[in-house]
Amino acid sequence: MYTGRFAPSPTGPLHMGSLIAAAASWLDARAAGGRWLVRIEDLDRPRSVPGAADEILRALERLGLGWDGEVVYQSQRESLYREALDKLRPHTYWCDCTRREIADSSLALATDGAHIYPGTCRARGARAGRALRIRTDRQEIRFDDRVQGAQSQLVERDIGDFVLYRADGLYAYQLAVVVDDAAQGITDVVRGADLLDSTPRQIYLQRLLGVPTPRYLHVPVAVNAAGEKLSKQTGAAPIELSFQTVRKALRFLGQPDAANLDEALRNWNSALISRRRALALRP
Repeated sequence: MYTGRFAPSPTGPLHMGSLIAAAASWLDARAAGGRWLVRIEDLDRPRSVPGAADEILRALERLGLGWDGEVVYQSQRESLYREALDKLRPHTYWCDCTRREIADSSLALATDGAHIYPGTCRARGARAGRALRIRTDRQEIRFDDRVQGAQSQLVERDIGDFVLYRADGLYAYQLAVVVDDAAQGITDVVRGADLLDSTPRQIYLQRLLGVPTPRYLHVPVAVNAAGEKLSKQTGAAPIELSFQTVRKALRFLGQPDAANLDEALRNWNSALISRRRALALRP
C-alpha cells in the first residue's frame, strides 16, 4: 500500500513553502488510496521552537490535511539511529576536521553549496573524533524522480564522505530520515526539490542498511522576490488557515482550481507539476 509522509521541522509556524510540500504529499497519497503519516523532525534541538510542532499539527487539522496513525517525533527515536549506526560501523570512520579545515583543503563545492570533504581522516583509523563519517565509493547512484526525471550522482566525487553523527552530538539528518522512512514503511516521498541532491546519499545508506528505496517526487521550492527559499530564516510569514491558502498551493503545483479538498483530490495530477527546482510564489 502507498504510504507517504510529511516531515516538518518545528522551527516555527507552518508557512507557504511547507504547506506546498504538505499539500502535494497529502494529495498524492490520498489520490492513490494510501496512508499519510506525519513525522516531526525535531532531532536538531537547538533549532526547534517550543510549541511549534503543536502549532503545525493544528494548522494541518484546520486545513483538512488529516493524517493516519500517531505522530512520530525524531527526538524519541534515538535508539533506532544508534542501532543503524552500529550496523554501519564497518563503513565509517571518525573525523577531527573542523569546518575551516575542510574549507581550506576542499577542492570544490558540492551541489548543495557545501565543501566536498577531501577524505583527510579516512586512513587515520582514529578510535574517536569530532564526527563520524560514512566512507563512500565510486558507484553511481541513479534514480527516476516522478517530476524531475532521471537523476544520477557519484557520491564520492560530488559530495565526499558525509557525516552520520555530528560534532555537536546529534545524529545527522541523512541517517535519521533513512531510518525513519524504513521503520515507517514509507513507499513514496513527496517533498521540496531543495532535498533532491540529498536523495543519492539516502539511497546509498538504504543500500548499506538493506532497506527498501521509496519512490521520490520533488516539487519546486517556493522562493521569494529575492530568490530565497521561503523559510523562517528568510522571514516567511505564517499562513492563513483557510482553503484560499490551499488554492494558492494548488496553483503553485500547476493543479486546476478547486472549491474544496474533495475536488482538489479528484483533479490531482502530478504530471502537471513544473520540473523547475524553484518557482517564485505569486501573490
